[in-house]
Amino acid sequence: MSQLRDKDNGCEWDKEQTFESIAPYTIEEAYEVADAIERENPEDLKEELGDLLLQVVFLSQIAKEDDLFSFEDVAENITKKLIRRHPYVFLKKRDHSSYEQTKQWEEIKEKERALKNQLGVLDGIAKNLPALKRSQKIQKRASDVGFDWPGTRGVINKIKEETDELEEAIESQNGVDIEEEIGDLLMIISNLAQKEGIDSEQALNRANKKFIKRFKYIEEELKKTNTSFNEVQLNELDSLWRDAKKQD
Repeated sequence: MSQLRDKDNGCEWDKEQTFESIAPYTIEEAYEVADAIERENPEDLKEELGDLLLQVVFLSQIAKEDDLFSFEDVAENITKKLIRRHPYVFLKKRDHSSYEQTKQWEEIKEKERALKNQLGVLDGIAKNLPALKRSQKIQKRASDVGFDWPGTRGVINKIKEETDELEEAIESQNGVDIEEEIGDLLMIISNLAQKEGIDSEQALNRANKKFIKRFKYIEEELKKTNTSFNEVQLNELDSLWRDAKKQD
């Protein structure tokens, strides 16, 4: 990477890159790693991990050129963090449960945020996370300090309340209100997910895949009769959808 960014003999594209220009590629490569894991393809995973590692090396090289930090500093920093956040393993060895370790981990992270002057409960949550995942992290932090319903019944009642408010906004045809109420509904659903220990982002991804699978079934059935979607009544499509569900 040092050679690729060499001022005299490097690659013109690589020399032009900055933290900001590389950031989108880093996010994309992380998603491709997750995709390879989900497809259970170790060869692709090996390749995608290399691509992700390249992003770390690339960003570290840019930082080194600006006398900010080096790749070695990055590796040393995460090593220290792992030791600090696993006291039961490295510092005060003793038998411990997964729950104890997770609780300790969160307490240590809270202390680390304080050292960074991130004193608010919601400080330090990455702004570029996917909206559902960020919402769930926000809800988790709020819940940890007691700002939450004690059980799922309160959340479900709130979902019903937000649905009623969304219906009112739709009836009024106020676009701003409709967007706001949809956002409120999505956020309270993410709260329900975190309360039940469900990753809302993963749940939606699985729902997307399920929808695609069933929709493709309908497409294949229509192809058998040389029929297009706009030639079929909604009740017929609904019947095919129910057939697709039975296939699942």
